[in-house]
Amino acid sequence: MSTLDKKWTLLFIAWTIAGGSALGSIFFSHFMGFAPCVLCWYQRICLFPLVIILATGLFPYDGKVIKYSLPLAIAGWLTAVYHNLLYSGIIPKELEPCTKGISCTEDYIDLFGFLTIPMLSLLSFSAIIILLILLLRSKQ
Repeated sequence: MSTLDKKWTLLFIAWTIAGGSALGSIFFSHFMGFAPCVLCWYQRICLFPLVIILATGLFPYDGKVIKYSLPLAIAGWLTAVYHNLLYSGIIPKELEPCTKGISCTEDYIDLFGFLTIPMLSLLSFSAIIILLILLLRSKQ
């Protein structure tokens, strides 16, 4: 497998994670009826453009897509970290931005005792960032 094929594969995996996460987000809100909180919306603002941006770098492969997608992924990751800290109670409820409407600590799903919607978001952004950093390092 050539270096270009490896880079394309890493970018494709990042795009697949972003696309799957966006579809999961839409599924939770529109089909399961889980209303997104303010922090969920901020994470969606970072996630949804990644699907399009990463796809533009696939055909043909363009490594420049990293400089546009990495800042979005990091912003989404930081929001997801804050959301998880708030959800777990490490950050006090007084600092919750969701004062009106849906609570940021609403417990919709809890798979295996730790997989919540905020944790799924954190894992997705983490994987995308790792893949983009691997691509960035392979350019050097």
